[in-house]
Formats: sequence, C-alpha cells, structure tokens
Amino acid sequence: MEINQSLLDQPPSEEEERLYKELLLQASEMHNMESKEPECNLVQPQPGMCVKTKDLHGNKIFINICQSSEMPSPLDITEEELVQILQSDEPGDYRVPMSLGEAHAEIDKAGKGCTAYDVLISQEFYAKISKSNFFKGFFVTVVYEGIESKFKLAVDRNHEWTILKHRKTMGPLQQHNIRRKSKPRILEMDSVEETPDVQKKQTKKLITEVDESHQPSVPEPKYIMMREPIDGHPEFIVIEVQLPKVKTAKSLTLDLGEDRILLKARPNIYLMDVYLPFDIVQDESGAQFNRDNTVLTLTLPVKPT
Repeated sequence: MEINQSLLDQPPSEEEERLYKELLLQASEMHNMESKEPECNLVQPQPGMCVKTKDLHGNKIFINICQSSEMPSPLDITEEELVQILQSDEPGDYRVPMSLGEAHAEIDKAGKGCTAYDVLISQEFYAKISKSNFFKGFFVTVVYEGIESKFKLAVDRNHEWTILKHRKTMGPLQQHNIRRKSKPRILEMDSVEETPDVQKKQTKKLITEVDESHQPSVPEPKYIMMREPIDGHPEFIVIEVQLPKVKTAKSLTLDLGEDRILLKARPNIYLMDVYLPFDIVQDESGAQFNRDNTVLTLTLPVKPT
C-alpha cells in the first residue's frame, strides 16, 4: 500500500507560513477546513429567556437565550442519560449546537451600562431547557464556557444566576449566520457497522509488521472520528486528534494510506496507527493543526461505492 506524507500548520511566522502551504497530499482548497467559507443562512432569532449574572469584577452580564427552527438539535436524551454522560470519562461526547453572537452594550433598568450576549439554539432544545431545570442549568454552564473561551471573560460561577421575569431579552436580538448543513455527528470507532470489508480492515491491524516506532511506550493520542452524512455511505470522514503536548506541526509526521493513518509526534510523544472503516481519496484529503487548542483535524473524502 502506497503511503504519502505531508503536514499542515497555522501560519504564525514566515517559517510556519511555508509549512502551512504544505497541505496534506497537496489537498485542494475545497477540502481545506479553513480555506472555504461554509454556506450560511442569515437567521433572525426568536426571543426566549434572559439570564442575568455577573463577571468576576461584579459587572452585570445578560445572556439572551433565543431560538430558531434553522438550528440543528442535539441528541434527544433524558436527564438520567445526561447525568451518566457527565459522569463518564468522555463528557464532551454530548454536544449542543449553538451560535454565540457578538457582545453588545445595553442599558439595564437602573440606567447603568451592561453587556449582553445572544445565544441561539434549536426550538426543540429550547423547549427542553424551558421544562427542565437540570437541562437549563447544564446549558447555562455550557454558555459560560463559550463566553469565557470566545471573549476571554471570567464569569462569576459562585454568583447565582436568575431568569428575568418581565422581559425575554436585554436589547435587540442580532442576526446569526447559520450553516445550511449541520456538522457531522460524532462516530465512535467501535460503533461502525461491521460489514465484511470493515472486518477485513480491522483484521489487517492484527498482522501489521513490527516496527521500532510501534513500541507500547509511546502513548496513543485521544481522538474522535466523525462521518458526514451520518446515515448510509459517508462522503467524508473527519478525525479530530487531541495533541496537548504538541506545540507545532514541525514535530508531526503524518502518513496517509488508502485506508490507514499513521501519525507520529516526535520525539516519541504520540503514535497513532489507525485503519479506517472506508477507503479514502488521498489526493483530496486535507489537514489543519490548531496551535491554540492543539487539535489536529483531518478531512478525508471517502471513495464512492
């Protein structure tokens, strides 16, 4: 099996600008995660509820939780199932699609300045958090993390947030750009339907040649595999690899085969050797290493049946 090699990194300097241009297998721009703007709809949110809280400096913060039929919904689970997920080793497996708008300055009822943030979710999930205080509390925590990550703002987690009784929003709601096509759902590797072809690929991993680089002392990084669409034969496989000990793509070596990925982080930091459940189009594949969150994202077009 022929294997090709390349890297991709974000361009913080002239040297890494050169690395950035070395796309995995000279991938075309239409498959580069960052180079193509997704198709979007301009959506006007519908009012929902307004959460009042504070940041660590005591400044008032208002969160307008709004809704739209244009937003995709998360998986429909019960409170008990959410508790199990949050207590599991992978609490991030449950994701709520939401759109966090830009901060806008407003005036509260006391005539003082404050900051408001609009958060857009699906109508179905809004109905769920309206009926369940548990889901509401969970979602407010998710929104806190989103605001802190996007705006570098520390929310006072010890301050008891409240829902305004007599108004649904603080200030006018801003329009949001929403993807016309939802992002792929997470696909666990062991949840792929085991067709004879898939079983054959899994079996091949048991007879790979022994190599010095395959010593068990080199840890395998955590990763998730996604497919789009979720049903039927996928058009793409997307893999997100967590590399917390990697600072730059200079230390990465990525070999890509027709049905195999071999990723090494030097010197012996990580080793990932994975056989894919579907054959991919190597020449159209792309990769992006995000230095901020140290996640390597691989976008792999799947060969049609």
